[in-house]
Amino acid sequence: MKIADNKKFHGVVTLGEKGQVVIPMGARKAMRLNKGERLIVMGIGRDTIIMSKLSNLEKLASHLTERLKTIKKIVSKTKRK
Repeated sequence: MKIADNKKFHGVVTLGEKGQVVIPMGARKAMRLNKGERLIVMGIGRDTIIMSKLSNLEKLASHLTERLKTIKKIVSKTKRK
């Protein structure tokens, strides 16, 4: 069920005895998740869990690191003036 642009409701899951959940097929297809894919699990407050591909966060961190290097160079040059 589509809720808004790029936001979809993929279903309801049940927490198993070992604390495991199955990600619905629609969500796995939409996110192109494959067997063995590493996900990062983050919590917001006490009632919300967010999962994201670890590879996406690694790419974001790398991108931010490069941006920070550029910003540091610019700041360093302006301090010398």
